[in-house]
Amino acid sequence: MSKGRVLSGMRPTGRLHLGHLFGALENWRRLQEAYECFFFVADWHALTTEYADTKGIQENIREMVLDMLAAGIDPSKAPLFLQSRLHEHAELYLLLSMITPVPWLERNPTYKEQQQELTTKDLSTYGFLGYPVLMASDILIYKANHVPVGIDQVPHLELTREIARRFNYLYGEVLVIPEALLTEFPKVPGTDGRKMSKSYGNAVYLADSSEQVTAKIRPMVTDPARVRRSDPGNPDICPVFDLHKIFTPKVERDTIIDPGCRTAGIGCLDCKGVLLQHMLPVLRPIYDRRQELATRPEIVQEVLEDGYAKAKKVAGETLSEVKAAMHL
Repeated sequence: MSKGRVLSGMRPTGRLHLGHLFGALENWRRLQEAYECFFFVADWHALTTEYADTKGIQENIREMVLDMLAAGIDPSKAPLFLQSRLHEHAELYLLLSMITPVPWLERNPTYKEQQQELTTKDLSTYGFLGYPVLMASDILIYKANHVPVGIDQVPHLELTREIARRFNYLYGEVLVIPEALLTEFPKVPGTDGRKMSKSYGNAVYLADSSEQVTAKIRPMVTDPARVRRSDPGNPDICPVFDLHKIFTPKVERDTIIDPGCRTAGIGCLDCKGVLLQHMLPVLRPIYDRRQELATRPEIVQEVLEDGYAKAKKVAGETLSEVKAAMHL
């Protein structure tokens, strides 16, 4: 653990899109070169909101793992495993739930927010209230030193830290108090200008071919005030320009795209054409790798089994220490 250990996971919601690539996977790919990393498919966490319909979960796991591998996650450097394969997560979750005060869970920032936003789902369940304890178990079972999060996720990690401190106060210094590894995530808009999301139908997927990406970007919404080609635009409110910030070199953005938009020197189709010139060379290798991986139906199971074996060793050791400290 000389490099420090990192733990992160992702819920299996199906094929991954640009939001996942730049919101998590690109960061994971860099972290696996600098830290001892454990990455997992959080299928139990998916049940906290999708418990009523689980038919697609196995296919979602397969699609997501293929995307992860295609995006550069290297299982030889960072074990990739399925959360539900390791009973240690569930057992530590149970033990930590015994010492976690209910008010800590009720003050979780997303608890009431998601109940208000996801009005089509019944989230008045014990599992939804207690998912931060499961998240704490996921992190603490590997004695992770660091957890990559955005600034808005720091309160969630702080709850994990509070639970770990409470355990150590009651039973001795067993659990590692994880630190936030603050990460800047770029804004990735969907083709309709809203946040990119599978549920909105506005996503560009890692599994999309160059032709499919082009077909989605060409009609993408731009500055709504720019009706005619001769109308000046405002890149500060244009979703296409947000993608330029990710794919187009800064010099080109500052000298061609930004001033060209503001003066109507370039049209929206021209602007999207420049974006595609930079976007497609980045996405095409991921697509090609994914296509190659998809021809090997055994690859996902092999990767998850190998990751399970590596994760099992670490999780088992931690759980033994926890149970000994609790005299169980």
